[in-house]
Amino acid sequence: MDFTPEIKDKLNQLQEKYTAMGQDMASYLDGLLYADFLTYWDYIHLDTLLSLQSPKTPFPDEEIFIMYHQITELYFKLALHECTQIAEHENLTVEFFTARVKRINAYFNALTTSFEVMVDGMEKEQFLKFRMSLLPASGFQSGQYRMIEICATDFIRLVDKSKRKELSTATIEEQFENIYWKFGATELASGKQTLTLKQFIKKYAAQFLQLAKDRSLTNFSSLYQQLQANGADVTALAEELRKLDLYVNVEWPLSHYKSAVRYLEKDPVDVAATGGTNWQKYLPPRFQKRIFYPFLWTDEQMEEWGKGWVLSVLKTLKNKD
Repeated sequence: MDFTPEIKDKLNQLQEKYTAMGQDMASYLDGLLYADFLTYWDYIHLDTLLSLQSPKTPFPDEEIFIMYHQITELYFKLALHECTQIAEHENLTVEFFTARVKRINAYFNALTTSFEVMVDGMEKEQFLKFRMSLLPASGFQSGQYRMIEICATDFIRLVDKSKRKELSTATIEEQFENIYWKFGATELASGKQTLTLKQFIKKYAAQFLQLAKDRSLTNFSSLYQQLQANGADVTALAEELRKLDLYVNVEWPLSHYKSAVRYLEKDPVDVAATGGTNWQKYLPPRFQKRIFYPFLWTDEQMEEWGKGWVLSVLKTLKNKD
């Protein structure tokens, strides 16, 4: 058969490529000749993926609980993939930055709009039974979510609000000792660190600290201000960062708050979360006032941060039950 000019050109390019590497092109062509065709299920390791659900109890709804959390972690991995592209871009432009933050917002939109699977997608009676077999594991222990926070803002913004001013010039190690989520994993009775928190710190502390140092000048807040100082038009980027701020610090915590109210709130005593966390004060955005980009919000907006969302959702859920 006669080769078209296009095929000959591709073969010449391949020859140049392998010659430059000191490799024999014919051997690679043999490999291509004998290799099987790729299938969808092999490419995404479908059989492995579908085998990763291992319920601890016989309650059917536990499998829903497992799969949704696995889906969540895959979305977090997508978000971190974009975070890395932004932080490590050699010649970062506003356009690239904006496009990647827009992708992250799409991931969080998918997560927050799908959380009804957790709020209404399981039988309350089943959940309250199988959850006891999960102790002390907790969604609190999502390391990827904490990494997204570190990539998104200056590390001081993740310090508990009561300590931010005092620790504004402290080292990252000192700030980490007062990071907000540690205050959300204390034992309800004694105020001591829960086993959930101790496990989490042991596994991730070194990784979090290194990432915080690596992103000290390449987190989203810092990069935004660098671009703005250089005269770039950051209007569109600011809009996407405001959306990200709301998704991560209001909508996503609120989704969990809705679930906690649905499954854990009882009269007159609330049920503790699986990690023993004081979720009533930890989850509502209006208590934490975690804001990545205070320079993008008015004083009034920050003062009212999350209040309307939490109060309206709580009222809706109480009426529903």
